[in-house]
Amino acid sequence: MEKIDADKLQEGLNTENFGKKIVFLHEAISTNDFAKKLANYGADEGTVIFAEEQSAGKGRLGRTWISPRGGLYFSIILKPKIKVSDAVKLVFVASLAVAETIRDLYGLNAETKWPNDVLVDGKKVCGILAEMSSMGEHLKFVVLGVGVNANFNVREKFPKKLQKTATSLQEVLDRKVDGEKLFKKLLEKLENFYACFLQSGFVQILEEWKELASFLGRQVVVLSGNRKWTGTALNVEKDGSLILKLEDGTVKRFLSGDVTLRVE
Repeated sequence: MEKIDADKLQEGLNTENFGKKIVFLHEAISTNDFAKKLANYGADEGTVIFAEEQSAGKGRLGRTWISPRGGLYFSIILKPKIKVSDAVKLVFVASLAVAETIRDLYGLNAETKWPNDVLVDGKKVCGILAEMSSMGEHLKFVVLGVGVNANFNVREKFPKKLQKTATSLQEVLDRKVDGEKLFKKLLEKLENFYACFLQSGFVQILEEWKELASFLGRQVVVLSGNRKWTGTALNVEKDGSLILKLEDGTVKRFLSGDVTLRVE
């Protein structure tokens, strides 16, 4: 079992404020829930809640994010001065940071997938969850949760139904990775992309994100609500929506949903 050394998480960390305060937990119910409590008590932007494992990690749409020991699980508190409607764009900021980090550190062909996943070899290696608190049009804070399948074997830790669609860095590389190094590199990337987003807007982030999105231009199935839609993924627009060209030629926009590649 690859243990995380809490003392090394900040050692040599090259950020301005991300991770300057870290709450380290051996186990959490959910780092996002913990972070939201701290944010409501006035915790600073950049505060990180890090857990070695989660007993009830949170995924999108009320799902559970399976979080066995050996993964990388953390949530960061953000307080951007942006519109409430723009908070969803932080998911793209985070998934781009994760994909670029995996590419830089391990030379893997990490890809982004709408709306919140990072894939390696076509399988999910990371998920992002953004939760916000607002008062009317005032955005109080956003909690950005990141879960990376790092140092464990998916076949040993995940239920059978997820084993075909998920992978881990250990499985792909056939070795364990340095968890502290991965965390620090990821946090540095995340701070850089976050600053770019705040200073220059979403367009540059989105363009870089789309360069790593191999599902674009391909036949996909979109599950939204209780319905499935099949067509060609044409684009992700600057509001974060997915544009799908259906088989009858009509074009449909999705603000939420799940995408899978269509198997012929």
